[in-house]
Amino acid sequence: MMQQQLMSQTESKGAGGAGQENVFSEEQLAKMRAEMGLDKPFTIQYFHWLERVVVHHDLGVSLISKAPVSFLLKTRIINSLVLNLISLVFITIFSFLLGVYFSSKAGTRTDLAATFFALFFHAFPGILLLILLQLFASVSGLFPVTAYPDFPISEAPAKFVFSYSYHIFLPLFASFLGGIGGTMRMIRSTMLDQLGMPYIMALRARGISERRIYLNHAFRNTLNPYITGSANLLASLFSGSLVLEIIFSYPGIGRLMYDAVMQQDVNLVLANNMFISALVLLGMTISDILLAIVDPRIRYGKN
Repeated sequence: MMQQQLMSQTESKGAGGAGQENVFSEEQLAKMRAEMGLDKPFTIQYFHWLERVVVHHDLGVSLISKAPVSFLLKTRIINSLVLNLISLVFITIFSFLLGVYFSSKAGTRTDLAATFFALFFHAFPGILLLILLQLFASVSGLFPVTAYPDFPISEAPAKFVFSYSYHIFLPLFASFLGGIGGTMRMIRSTMLDQLGMPYIMALRARGISERRIYLNHAFRNTLNPYITGSANLLASLFSGSLVLEIIFSYPGIGRLMYDAVMQQDVNLVLANNMFISALVLLGMTISDILLAIVDPRIRYGKN
């Protein structure tokens, strides 16, 4: 902040001979640190921030832009929510469809090829994939190199929806390729484990059709490990979209927090940590509720 004020003063007065008179004294620096609370130990600063958040419901003000932190988060969090929820829905749907299908083709060439590509994209560096897709968009001209329209939704809502879908296609495609590999392999391996269980052999001995065995029995039992393992998926998606938002200039919360860390904007960084922690708790709560819905055996209650 001092550097920004110094540069603005220097530009206003001219570059010639204005160097020494604009340098802030130690007293001015100490006064500014005291006003911002940066002269106290870190633990005291943290507990003051915690008291302000819990008691007064105030996330504070950005040390750089001087805007309220809640306002900055509100303007970016919706964009990140939309992007990550769309990615989560596509990854979940296609992971289950492909995992169940390839579990029925276990040992075939199709299954081996699918497993190879799943491992390849799961191990492929996400940042390199995003850069390659952006280069493809730049060279071919088929897609924009940015992931957000250049006009607000209030200007033309219908046009904005189509333009937004067009802009986020490549980032979503990269997220899809990077996320579907591990999830599909987990669904496939869980299905194969279930198909080897004694109850599946008993169902087949009773003449139950393979389709009913797959969908009504084996598939239902694959939901438990997936739901349990997905408790932190929402938080990890928000954290993982940081690189995507930076490369494709997407105005999301990840890019905002990256700028906050680089500028050492403490209030914004603390608010981001609180937001990610809330996502973890929310994911665990949703996971427990879904487990109780899917599997009645784990519901809590009196015997």
